[in-house]
Amino acid sequence: MVGSMVHTWTSGVPGPLRLWATCSILLLTAAPGGTQRSHKKVVHVLEGESGSVVVQTAPGQVVSHRGGTIVLPCHFHSAAGTPAPPGPGPGVRLKWAKLLEPLAFAAVLVALGSEQRAFGPYRGRAWLRAAGPGDASLVLHNVTLGDLGRYECQVTAELDDDTGTVMLELEGVVFPYRPRGGRYRLTLAEARRACAEQDAVLASAEQLQAAWQDGLDWCAAGWLRDGSVRYPVGLPRGPCGGSGAGMGVRSYGLRHDGERYDAFCFTSSLPGRVFFLKPLRPLAWAGALRACAARGAAVAKVGQLFSAWRLQLLDHCAAGWLADGSARYPIVTPRARCGGPRPGVRSLGFPDPARPLPGVYCYRGPGGRDPAPGGWGWGWAGGGGWAGGSRDPQAWVPLRV
Repeated sequence: MVGSMVHTWTSGVPGPLRLWATCSILLLTAAPGGTQRSHKKVVHVLEGESGSVVVQTAPGQVVSHRGGTIVLPCHFHSAAGTPAPPGPGPGVRLKWAKLLEPLAFAAVLVALGSEQRAFGPYRGRAWLRAAGPGDASLVLHNVTLGDLGRYECQVTAELDDDTGTVMLELEGVVFPYRPRGGRYRLTLAEARRACAEQDAVLASAEQLQAAWQDGLDWCAAGWLRDGSVRYPVGLPRGPCGGSGAGMGVRSYGLRHDGERYDAFCFTSSLPGRVFFLKPLRPLAWAGALRACAARGAAVAKVGQLFSAWRLQLLDHCAAGWLADGSARYPIVTPRARCGGPRPGVRSLGFPDPARPLPGVYCYRGPGGRDPAPGGWGWGWAGGGGWAGGSRDPQAWVPLRV
């Protein structure tokens, strides 16, 4: 999914407080700033002009958001319009929280005077920018997929308070996922876990809608982040709600979390790289694990392959093993004998682990080094490479070719 999603919230608050809601997300390099003291009793919250801005790039270029540093803007000032200090003063409290459910929040950071404290997974990653008068903006370092969502900035001055919201989105891709065993096997909790195991999170309804607009067509219902179940149809047909139902995202609404469906996962750009490793001979699952490890890498996860296909334009017309035991391959430019007329990640399902495949897709993280660069290939060593007529995985070694 590469698109621009903009949400704007505006609300009024009676009494001396007013809310101007215009929020944005800015990419930049930031450092912690100090705070100063001031006496302010009446406070307003200001945000940027949109609740969500996803950075877009020219075709073929990728902007990596995961692992980067962002600013969630929030400003405040007094009712009289006099400048506010760069941070909270005595009697002024700032709180950032993340909305988990309609009535559930997780504390991110609290500041009072010159003191501020981040909580949970935000420790060491979140601080106030305090770059100018009334600046309560939150700096979030090393962004993760788990940071996706809506954040609330709350400013409290004695008995007066006001809030604004910022929606944090990442550029990424939505993909359908079902585990070994077939269709409709996942409860809501299992769907969350399945996405996490594939370097992803459950997609939101908005992300699935944008993916459908971008061409996603999948005739099987899957869980979404809010507990609803939906599926996108680009080509109306009988098994997908009927040929006369029209295109769109079909919805089953909110479902009991014990019901079983597939999952729609979302992942973002990668800090590392996915590559296809082709041995001298086809290899089974055990050999795939050892082959990637010998190259300073691990077998790629499904989400990593989708991210590399969509955001790094990985294109390879050969099936390879993935970490969940499935076999897939990414196609950016459709061509003959490569699985159909549309771009996408082709799936061959879950082959028998003993079945040899042409290769394996490996993932090497940032800073990882290939211990066998250049002219190294892969093959079976002689002697111990054959035991009782079968290949011995212990004999899988790098060979100079």
